Amino acid sequence: MELSQLLRERRSVHRFQQKEVPVELATELLDTAIWVPNYHMTQPWRFIISHGEGKRRMAEAVRYMKEIREPDQSKRKETGQKFYDKIMAIPMIITVIMQENTNLIIREEDYASTSCIIHNFSLLAWERGIGLVWETYPWLLEAVFRDAMGIKPGEKVLGNLHVGYPAQIPNAQPRIPAMERITVISEA
Repeated sequence: MELSQLLRERRSVHRFQQKEVPVELATELLDTAIWVPNYHMTQPWRFIISHGEGKRRMAEAVRYMKEIREPDQSKRKETGQKFYDKIMAIPMIITVIMQENTNLIIREEDYASTSCIIHNFSLLAWERGIGLVWETYPWLLEAVFRDAMGIKPGEKVLGNLHVGYPAQIPNAQPRIPAMERITVISEA
């Protein structure tokens, strides 16, 4: 498949088959995805792959956070279980983490590079019949989640990638043509 076709056909996938994605395949794809431009070669990224029973650590943390934030005490267990089950149903979750440089310019460049890895990974996965969605939820910042996942001070979580073989592929959403957003300056 040509890159231009791959770019246009890739979709964010929210529903997955109950089929495991091999960790070795995800690792292989990440090993290729890291070939991104990175100013000063800081390479600030790391990844946590949660799959199978390994997702319980995250699911338990999220259940706890959802239960304590549920204002209706009679619904706490139900709310927590709903989120627990949702996480456990995802075939694989890859948490993408970036070391935050104290220099704000380098930190911004590192964020851009790490985001490019996520996009590269999504294209490489799509090429292999694997879908994903990049999720950023408020609880990624919570101490309960960070502690459960071993995220250190000075590290930023860019998001969780929900990864699996698509059960349903969404239709394309329209894009505004680039030409409508391009300004050409040809004279001083």
